[in-house]
Amino acid sequence: MRILDLDAGNTFVKWRLAGTALRGRISHNELHKVDWPEAIDRVRVASVAGEQVSEALQAFVQQRWQLEAEFARTSAIASGVTNSYTDPSRMGVDRWLAMLSAWDRAKAACWVVDCGSAITVEQLDSNGRHLGGYIIPGIQLISHNLLSNTAEIIVDHSIQGFNSAPGVNTSEAVQHGINLLLEALAEKIMRESKGQPVYVTGGDGALFCSLADGAIGCPDLVMDGLPLAIGG
Repeated sequence: MRILDLDAGNTFVKWRLAGTALRGRISHNELHKVDWPEAIDRVRVASVAGEQVSEALQAFVQQRWQLEAEFARTSAIASGVTNSYTDPSRMGVDRWLAMLSAWDRAKAACWVVDCGSAITVEQLDSNGRHLGGYIIPGIQLISHNLLSNTAEIIVDHSIQGFNSAPGVNTSEAVQHGINLLLEALAEKIMRESKGQPVYVTGGDGALFCSLADGAIGCPDLVMDGLPLAIGG
């Protein structure tokens, strides 16, 4: 069976043909530009991109393969994980799928960090119970909001590489300050995890892993949770 997995985030849609090396990342309006496989039997979707994008995905799948896309939903319990939310539907499905995937890997207390438009941090105990989490603006969002809402902060220098030393111009002060926040978060999580696995995903996941000694990079953590939520 040929299964197409889609992970629709706030900025991009990641896709892969399950069990193969075929994969990619596109913007929301580039669905028609991909050289998709001709024969697909199922399409599984994780979407936090809003109703309009989800409807567009559903329409595209119906038109392209005459299939109904299967959208994952957050639930109270699945695959050994117990949600901490009183109303599970209020939790983004990407967070839920990443936790299912992390638990499937660890079968033990662990942490999940997703570094996307927002940075989310989740903690699971040794029984698969979600102990709660954090949602923090991502590094691009912090930069955009800071520069958009502060008239006197003007970035006029190009910044190369990662550095958290005090900046000697406004551009460095802004970027290095944002880097310092990410660095501090990475150090805090690795310290608090006390040797428990820390699984990391998202567009800035590789950067986070470079700052968090021992963190485990899992670029497909959300898509890996799709079969655990809606079946393989």
